[in-house]
Amino acid sequence: MSIADVYARLRALGRDFTPAQMVATREIFAPRVARVDPARCRVLRDVAYGADPRQRLDVFAPVEPDAALRPVFVFVHGGGFVQGDKGAPDAPFYNNVGAWAAAQGYVGVTVTYRLAPVHPWPAGSADLELAVQWLQANIAAQGGDPARIILCGQSAGAVHVAGYLARHGAEPGTVAQVAAAVLVSGIYDLSLATSNPMHEAYYGADRGSDALHATLPALLATPVPCLYVVCEFDPLEFQRQTARVVEEYVAVRGEWPYLVYLAGHNHLSSVLQVGSDADRLGPQLVQFIDQLPQADP
Repeated sequence: MSIADVYARLRALGRDFTPAQMVATREIFAPRVARVDPARCRVLRDVAYGADPRQRLDVFAPVEPDAALRPVFVFVHGGGFVQGDKGAPDAPFYNNVGAWAAAQGYVGVTVTYRLAPVHPWPAGSADLELAVQWLQANIAAQGGDPARIILCGQSAGAVHVAGYLARHGAEPGTVAQVAAAVLVSGIYDLSLATSNPMHEAYYGADRGSDALHATLPALLATPVPCLYVVCEFDPLEFQRQTARVVEEYVAVRGEWPYLVYLAGHNHLSSVLQVGSDADRLGPQLVQFIDQLPQADP
């Protein structure tokens, strides 16, 4: 299948985020994504960053030594708050993200976190707090720079990254300890979100708490550089969320946020295609990461 055929198939799938669309999208990219090459990338699997069985992460580090510590690209999966995983060793997703990060000369990390309804809000963001603390203490041993952690989430993962920046589930008075964040197709203004069983499993049924759960005010104020990604075939709810970010960001900061409109992609394909021969997001991520301020030595 040519790259043109890939995008023709994605377009034909449309924006309705259904199980059929998810299966078809995975089938398109599973044969094409980057796989871990043991000669170039060493992987530490299922490292515990907390006591819960789901508080695990994988580390993907280039084999080639480097005198300088490398940026650390951390990927947080989606799954509607109630499902999802970083991927087993033989799974194409999301090992593709870790393998891609190592191929760029970064240290890649993929994270699994606790799920609703057993673990409701703010468990996802609280888990990222623990994961970042683990990385700060341990990632230098794998060649990663604790001062250059880039936290990236997709869908529910983006919600948890935004919650981490908003300090949901963190100790009062603490600040986010990451160099940057990437938020792919997330929800930030809960007043615009449509209630559904997955939403209620994480946030509860009381919409009177929407302001407490929202992250948009914190995103407008954070000094952490943020890249927002929205896809052409994202469901309209996610497109409205990104439009609200742009509207409020311009009103508060007087400029546009760092924003990527990912043409040709749907809600899931944005990250499934990372590291493939049809990758349109990876180059944008590299551009964002490479322009980040360098930490003082």
